[in-house]
This record gives sequence, C-alpha cells and structure tokens, in this order.
Amino acid sequence: MDDQDILKLSGITKSFPGVLALSDVDFTLKTGEIHALMGENGAGKSTLIKVFTGVYKRDAGEIVYEGNRIEVHSPLHAQEMGISTVYQEVNLVHNLSVAENLFLGRQPMKSGRIAWKTINKAAVEILDQFDLHIDVRENLGNYPVAIQQMVAIARALELNSKILILDEPTSSLNIEEVEKLFEQMRRLKKEGQAIIFITHFIDQAFQISDRITVLRNGTYIGTYQTEAITKIDLISKLLGREYEKLVQVEAKKLEEEEKAAQEDAYIRTEQLGKRGSIEPFDIKVHKGEVVGCAGLLGSGRTELANLLFGIDSPDRGTVYIEGKAVKIANPRKAMKHGIALSPEDRKEQGIVQDMTVRENIILALQVRKGWFRNLSSKEQKEIADRYIKMLDIKTPSTEQVMKNLSGGNQQKVIIARWLASNPQFLILDEPTRGIDVGAKTEMQKLVVDLSKQNLAVLFISSEIEEISRCSNKVLVLHDREVVQTLYSEDINEQSIMHAIAERHAEDTDVE
Repeated sequence: MDDQDILKLSGITKSFPGVLALSDVDFTLKTGEIHALMGENGAGKSTLIKVFTGVYKRDAGEIVYEGNRIEVHSPLHAQEMGISTVYQEVNLVHNLSVAENLFLGRQPMKSGRIAWKTINKAAVEILDQFDLHIDVRENLGNYPVAIQQMVAIARALELNSKILILDEPTSSLNIEEVEKLFEQMRRLKKEGQAIIFITHFIDQAFQISDRITVLRNGTYIGTYQTEAITKIDLISKLLGREYEKLVQVEAKKLEEEEKAAQEDAYIRTEQLGKRGSIEPFDIKVHKGEVVGCAGLLGSGRTELANLLFGIDSPDRGTVYIEGKAVKIANPRKAMKHGIALSPEDRKEQGIVQDMTVRENIILALQVRKGWFRNLSSKEQKEIADRYIKMLDIKTPSTEQVMKNLSGGNQQKVIIARWLASNPQFLILDEPTRGIDVGAKTEMQKLVVDLSKQNLAVLFISSEIEEISRCSNKVLVLHDREVVQTLYSEDINEQSIMHAIAERHAEDTDVE
C-alpha cells in the first residue's frame, strides 16, 4: 500500500439475486486527492460505495483503511471512523429545521435541552462558507432540492471526516452553486482531505478531479490521471465502444427529427399561469413534435409542467386539447385527456421502490381503468414484458424489485408506465437527470422515437446539448416566464445559451 493511500479496495465482489453487481473490483484513494468514480448506470459505483460504507456486506475482497484491514459494519460505524457520504437523493429530515439537520445527532445542549441560540448561530456560520443565506430555523423541506443538497454537503463537511464521498452532488445545483462546492472541495483537498466524487458530468470530472476510475458492468476498467486522458478516450472507456459511432447515430437522428408535424396542435395554452408560480404563457405542441424547455434552475420549467398535468391549478388562462377548451383540475383529469408526466424526482414522485417492475409499469393504466376493473396477472405480465422489450429495460425479470434497478432503468420503467396508459401528450421532466452518458443517449433516442410514433412530447432538461439535439421547437424560460421560442432552423446550443444569457444581461442592466 502506497504511503499516501488512505483507502485500498481489492477484489471486491458483490451479488444480488440474479445480478452480479461487482466482480473483482479494485479502487485506491490517496490523502489530499479528489478522485472521480465514473461509469454508466448499473456499472457498480453505488454498490461499491455501499460495500465500503457498511450498507452491504461484500461477498469477496478486502478493505484496507489507513493501513489496516477493516470490516465496516454499518454506515454509522463508517461515520465513526471518519467516512462521510452525501447521496444524490438527500437523506436528511425534511420536517426538522435546517439547523437541526446540520447538527443531527450531535446537537449542543444546555441544561438538558437543545441550545437553540448556539445551534442556529453555528448553522448560519457554516452556511456562510457556501454563501448560502437562508433562515436556518425553517424546515429543510420548505427549501428547493438544490438548497437541501447544499445543506447535506455542509453537514458532511462539518463531521470532520477523513474521507468524504459525494454521490452526484451537482445534479441539482446551478453553475454558481457548483463552483461554490468546488471551492470547498479544493479547500478540503489542501487540508489533506480525501474525496470520492461520483459524477456523470464529464466536464466536471476534468475540472475538479486528480484521478478518474471507470467501472463498467460491475467490472474495473482502469484508473487514469485526469490530465493524461482525453474526453473522447474517457467516453469510449465508459461506453465500451467507439465515440465516433455514437456521434454518427445521433447525427442521423438529427436529420429525421427535423421533420416537424404540420397538423393542428394537440395541446395549446392561452395565457395560462399561476401567481407566484409562473407567468402567463402561450405554447403549442403538435403530435409528432418534441418541444424542449430550456432555462436555468428555478426558471419555471417544472412549474409549467405541473400546470399542464394538473398538479397545480392555474388562476388564469385556458388549455385547449385538439381545439377544445378543457379544465385540468388534477392529474387524473389530465390522464383522461391523454396527458402523462414523468416527474423530475423519480425516487420521491416516480417509482415505488419496494414494488416489482411489473407492478410499477401497470400503475397508471390501472388508475385509468379504475381499481374495480383489475388487470389480470396475465395481462399485467404481458404489458410489462412488452415495454421491457420495447425500451430495453435491463432487469432479470418482471418480478425484480424496483430499488434493485439502476437509475437509468428505473427512469425507463416510469416512461413504460405512462406509455402503457396510451398517452397523446407526454411530459418528460429531466428524464436524463443523474444517469450516465450511454443511458442519456438511449433516452434521447427514445424521445425522438416517441415523437415519430405521433406522440406530442414536452422535453424538460438542464442540459442544453440534449435539448438542441432532440427538439423541433424550444421554449426558453427565465425567472418563471417563457421569454423566447426557437424553431427548428434556429435551434442549437449557441442560440439557446444566447437566449438565456441575453435575458440575464437585460436583468442586470435593469438592476
């Protein structure tokens, strides 16, 4: 073991029923380095971390920490040894205050009670390091996911850990928040902290990491000095195939998707809006058309989707379905009008983790039919098998429990659920969030293929590249307002970025 190595994992193997999640995987981490762990969904990244932190017991291999062979019995045991983990899905307590979450399990006490003045003051000082100025007395659940993520990271940093594991920490953060996080990571690195940075963002891995380890299909592909590998080489190692072939396939899809539908819009809005949520907007989505929604975090993309699906009720404006004015009072009404929504937060709002793939797929169809018209077991299996094959969902069987699937495959199951209900208008809110580059490409192709099947698609994404690749028309949002619409011939990364930046510049001039 190298003098600088704080952690060495050797020959780690872990199996689940029907799945070999890790096969003879190696990983080393040095003191004072930021080490990116990368791979497609299902590559084994999360499993490796959970073996190391005591969530799972390994089947084979050894863990050497600070020069000693160890057995980690639980996440609490890992934390006591100086190993802290921040997961992509924030696992703090939403109904406790921000301050309470920061000091959960170690609250300062006075006369047998929590010292509220002390805890609140300390919480403000901690968050000041992130330039995050919020009321720490408010419940954590009252704040957006991005702020919850920053609080979780701040808590982990305050635990004085020797190893900090960040699992997709930037997936909910905007550019400024990412840079603040990276500033803290660089500071910790200088102080000798060892950091494992799990990410799907290739640019960020190159920006912040010293080394990159790639896993694929549960196996170890290699560890590379970040400065010594090119982005194209990294993508090839992640995918296990040549990057140029991927580009050729996407270019062909681009030519096909440019054929925008000319018939009347399936869904149209006229000054639809909700005070405090999103300003009135007019949109049209035709069958066979992909309309992208672009904008920075907080720009109003999800609020727009929630109005169209009946999660929120508008206080002005009208929705027209095939030219007829309708009132969408709730999601069930939306479903009756052929509208489906794949939500941004698949863990909280999408999948039912302890139910099977089959049960998750038939949920929306069963709701649409009514609970007193149950689908038979045979019908359920036939429907599940059809969509597993259609969407290439990687699962041992229809009876696999959802929580055992990778993020990308969970996302496909959610889409399969809605396709099974035979929608006419499909809203996809961040369908590629937190999934790897290969699964993203599959999802982008799926979006285009669905439009070719004459579906009307609204595609919300934080990634401008995939918006420009998949969309026939793009709505640019800023500050909860649709500020510009771009059409086929004008859609590219530069034009979308320019539209967003131009509005920001206008706001800055006004200020």
